[in-house]
Amino acid sequence: MNTQATLGTALVTGASTGIGATYADRLARRGYDLLLVARDAGRLEALAERLGAEHGIQVEVLPADLISKADVLKVEQRLRDDSTITLLVNNAGVAMNGPLVSADLDQAEAMIQLNVVTLTRLAAAAAANFSAAGRGSIINLGSVVALAPEMFNAVYSATKAYVLSLTQTLAGELRETGVQLQAVLPGVTRTEIWQRSGADASALPPSMIMEVGEMVDAALAGFDQKELVTIPSLPDAADWDAFVKARAALGPNLSRNQAAARYK
Repeated sequence: MNTQATLGTALVTGASTGIGATYADRLARRGYDLLLVARDAGRLEALAERLGAEHGIQVEVLPADLISKADVLKVEQRLRDDSTITLLVNNAGVAMNGPLVSADLDQAEAMIQLNVVTLTRLAAAAAANFSAAGRGSIINLGSVVALAPEMFNAVYSATKAYVLSLTQTLAGELRETGVQLQAVLPGVTRTEIWQRSGADASALPPSMIMEVGEMVDAALAGFDQKELVTIPSLPDAADWDAFVKARAALGPNLSRNQAAARYK
């Protein structure tokens, strides 16, 4: 049996460096063909040439600025129409540093566009394609700041909380379709996103910073275990299970016909 024909093609956004490039490498090792998306065409071409030669797979490059609506629509249409695509790694994203009151709001808007709007459009396109075919997987890259927003910048943390919520909701909507969802919530990972955001990762304790290869390998192990939410650095999965149970316990009382007694 042809392995590539079985696995299909993985579309990876933000694939030119860091987490995206590492996902591309790991998926190539597994036998996926690749469709690599990012702005930096030169880096994409170099990565495509190397992975194709090393793993004997087909690699296509699709240069796109995923803050540009026209470019997003190009990738979105490919996700809707290409029946060979079986996996979307929604990785493209940016960060920014500093408090909201002094933020460059144009920069914040661009971050929301990429981290939220683009991710949503691509996830929707993949969900339509995959659910119609009765197979496929969507991996959305979030962050642990979705669970601990006080740790970092307000807008970035909010965008990652959105990624987690979207993934959880979409998993419910696609439950009976054969489509697998995963939200990956890394902690601090050694990539270029830190320099680009203006933050100084070297100021953090080394014990907080994970190497990108270890992070992606752990995330893919969680994917193989069918986890909906994977937190690569969390030692005890029971802690996450307890969090989920505590949230579920709120459910019956989140919407009632009377206000709680303490408000009367």
